[in-house]
Amino acid sequence: MDLILWRHAEAEDAQGNDDLGRALTPRGRKQAARMAAWLKTKLPAKTRILVSPAVRCQQTAAALGRRVVTVDSIAPDASAEAVLRAAAWPDAGGAVLVVGHQPTLGETAAQVMDDGNEPWRLRKGAVCWLRSNPDDDAVVVHARKTPDEL
Repeated sequence: MDLILWRHAEAEDAQGNDDLGRALTPRGRKQAARMAAWLKTKLPAKTRILVSPAVRCQQTAAALGRRVVTVDSIAPDASAEAVLRAAAWPDAGGAVLVVGHQPTLGETAAQVMDDGNEPWRLRKGAVCWLRSNPDDDAVVVHARKTPDEL
């Protein structure tokens, strides 16, 4: 199974208590478009795409131009366990792309890689692509990219 963790691109600062309503900045829209262009050439056709309900995540995922499923349980402040449950890791098979938030995605990557309690750092708009091998229970980092590297 492939688990692709995509942190939302750069977003506006929070206005009041409306964290879910934060939209992407112009730079964030460019980051999302750059990463989406790269992902479009790599993602399997049947990739499930799970997206936080936050506007910035919805806008990031929209750059792919594919059908997405909004999952309330992976909103800001979700746990790594919630992300793994939503993705059905590692048993679902195929590929699952999760568009979400830091530090949750970094915690998810660290947990999947059995890398202790320190969350991995995912920059805004970055992707961490993890791949499990069911034959030997190994998990490897297939790719790790930031929009600036593309």
